[in-house]
Amino acid sequence: MTARGNMMNKKLPLIVLLGPTAVGKTALAVELAARLNAEIISGDSMQFYRYMNIGTAKIRPAEMLAANGRLIPHHLVDIIDPAEPFSAADFQARAGAAIADIAARGKLPLLVGGTGLYIQALCDGYQLSQDAVADEALRERLRGEYARLGAAAMHERLAQVDPAAAAHIAPADQKRLIRALEVYEVTGQPISRQGRAAEPPYDLLLLGLARERAALYERIEQRVDIMLAAGLQAEVERLLAMGYTPDLKPMQGLGYRQICAYLAGEMPYDAAVELIKRDTRRFAKRQLTWWRRDARINWFDAGEQTSAAILDAMCRMVRARFAS
Repeated sequence: MTARGNMMNKKLPLIVLLGPTAVGKTALAVELAARLNAEIISGDSMQFYRYMNIGTAKIRPAEMLAANGRLIPHHLVDIIDPAEPFSAADFQARAGAAIADIAARGKLPLLVGGTGLYIQALCDGYQLSQDAVADEALRERLRGEYARLGAAAMHERLAQVDPAAAAHIAPADQKRLIRALEVYEVTGQPISRQGRAAEPPYDLLLLGLARERAALYERIEQRVDIMLAAGLQAEVERLLAMGYTPDLKPMQGLGYRQICAYLAGEMPYDAAVELIKRDTRRFAKRQLTWWRRDARINWFDAGEQTSAAILDAMCRMVRARFAS
């Protein structure tokens, strides 16, 4: 299976495999790529960062080897340091270049991840010019309200005017929450609709992987236990020793934020572990809320179907769509 048949078309082909954290995308994607002569582009915003391996469930080199012996290239993994800024616009540019390169070599690009804003910005061609919309006085007022009213109240305010953004932004993510409210107040339009292109820039096929919620939550808790046993605390300690402070955006990620708080003496270890599990469950719920509103996604239930059956069905769908 190649992408050469699409090279004469204006739009490049792009397969997207998305779904919530811990649902099983990583292993399935490697086998799907092997069958389709595809290369994988990471759509997980935490896997861009170097030195952050355990807490991000980053794929290991050995896991990039498919059952048929093919080594599957992965793009946009370990591309920046934790202190480097990286935005959805940066992701658009880097992922767009990878897509063009993969297609030019006669292979299919397969975007895999669960970071809703980044994936949708790429797939739908968002024109990300939000830096032009800035009101420092308004931002300071919103910061004061956040401190006075609390995260939950401000998140509820965002949910009233932009439920799509609220589904993706955690109440504790003060910077992005305030930014979303600022854009709405300045422009009168939700940040989730800012700059959407008239039509997608790629020939898209969206594949979604899901599980029944209780089963997904059980997998999340097991994954957290595995991360802790694999040395998540030691990984956080190394990052802190390297000078990466807890206030950095990636250090505010799931697992890292809670372990930082434990190491700072702000909570007991057991409480930190329970927070990681709770916050990861909530994150998965927000991911599903984000994606469920997109009718273009072809969903597969990993609890009801075997991996082999899902792979067969996905391959048939891809070949029917991108037959050369």
